[in-house]
Formats: sequence, structure tokens, C-alpha cells
Amino acid sequence: MDSPIIEDAKFKTFGCGSAIASSSLATEWIKGKSVQDALKIKNTDIVNELALPPIKIHCSVLAEDAIKAAVKDYLAKHGKTVSDVEGE
Repeated sequence: MDSPIIEDAKFKTFGCGSAIASSSLATEWIKGKSVQDALKIKNTDIVNELALPPIKIHCSVLAEDAIKAAVKDYLAKHGKTVSDVEGE
């Protein structure tokens, strides 16, 4: 299976500024990327880009987890799994 390209991404959160910034950055980063490339985004990438303090690292973890959950949901709706697009 070819890894689909993410055309658009949105988020909803009721979190703090760091959670909003992490989610916003993640959605901007995945637009135009393949699903496979989106799965490579790690919370440490977000932490480094936003210079989050240690007490706010969990916000970047939430953003990474949200990307993974959205990708898994998309693939499941199309009868695929993450392993179907990994390694392409």
C-alpha cells in the first residue's frame, strides 16, 4: 500500500498554551507528509522546536499520541494497519 498523503489536519484541545502550541505545530508538520512520515514525528522533535521546559514535555507526548491515534483510525477505516505503511 502506498502511504497516503495528509492533505489537512486539525486539532481540538482545552489544554494550556504548551498543549495548544504542541498540537498546532504537529498539525502543521504533518500537512503534505505521507502517513509513514507523520508517524516518524516524535515528541522530542516538538520539545526541541518549541523549547518546552521539562514540566511541559507531557504536552508534546499528547501531540505525538494524537498523531498516532489519528493515523491508526484513518488506516483502520481503510482496512489497513500501521504495519501496512511502515517500511515503504
